[in-house]
Amino acid sequence: MMNKKSYLAIGTCVVIAIIATYLGKLQNIIGAPMIGLFIGMLLVNILPSVDKDFKKGTTFAGKKCLNLGIILAGGTLNFAQILGFGAKALPLIIINICLSFTVAYFVGKQLKQSWNTCTLVGGGTCICGGTAIATLASIIKAKETEIAYAMTAIFLFDILAALVYPYLAGALNLTSNQFGFLAGTAINDTSSVAASEATYNAINGLDLNLAITVKLTRTTMLIALAVIFTVITVRQQSKNNAANAEQTSISKTVLKVFPWFILGFLIMAVLNTVGLFDLVSGLDKYLKAGYKLFITIALAGVGFKIKFKDLLTKGIKPIILGGCTWLAVAASSMIFIHLFADFIG
Repeated sequence: MMNKKSYLAIGTCVVIAIIATYLGKLQNIIGAPMIGLFIGMLLVNILPSVDKDFKKGTTFAGKKCLNLGIILAGGTLNFAQILGFGAKALPLIIINICLSFTVAYFVGKQLKQSWNTCTLVGGGTCICGGTAIATLASIIKAKETEIAYAMTAIFLFDILAALVYPYLAGALNLTSNQFGFLAGTAINDTSSVAASEATYNAINGLDLNLAITVKLTRTTMLIALAVIFTVITVRQQSKNNAANAEQTSISKTVLKVFPWFILGFLIMAVLNTVGLFDLVSGLDKYLKAGYKLFITIALAGVGFKIKFKDLLTKGIKPIILGGCTWLAVAASSMIFIHLFADFIG
């Protein structure tokens, strides 16, 4: 049962999310969810202590608001995106997904990182940063510390890519289509992709959204990834039941493990694709703002679980892991662009 302190904690996370959203709008590099995570971390390290009732409220925000945010995020996806310019990028996107998880698991094993941490870093790198981490974390039941370390691991390199790629494209004489491929497939967060493309457009006097189109196509792959890891989680749970001599049917295991918020995510994506949300003027903006707000509330709650001393000790290896997966995906995108320059245009 939650009490006044628990509700106070939820309210605190909401206030943090509002502040983070405002700060996120002041610039286009760091998204509100990451700012919310850092504010939560800052507060818990400044406060003398946080009792269990307050922690219960932050945990509630970290889980329930996360699921709701993911459902709303589905309403911003459109399957039709893959039929245009984004369709050209699908082979590279699939290659990068396979590469990212391969590197994450291999390097993670050498660094003695948990399977959950490797999964979150791999998914965050190859799909869409914080949203992918949030989605996969709910499916594989990741710990809040694993979520925070994974978010930090990909954040640093995401910012680096967003700042460097527009100028790197000029130095390498990449065409606008090639830059769209590079930024759209090798920068994690959507806001960072938008910021990088805005810089590229400003440098070259253009007004394009090719990188965003590729990024949205890449984001739709989150659906397939969610299904795959749901199956993996169900199988793992079945094995655990067998090891514990529990007589639990497959159907009951599925019902217990299946992340129902993913069903809501899919329904919202389908409704958006068929154009239902277009009937309400401005609804797309509210859905986008809504999902970011709820995910920011959730990550503010997650931030209350992280101590700086843990981040500087236990968090170093996940950051190294994030750097390795980032380098692998960046190299893959550059090689693909070079080999298939005529195809990309």
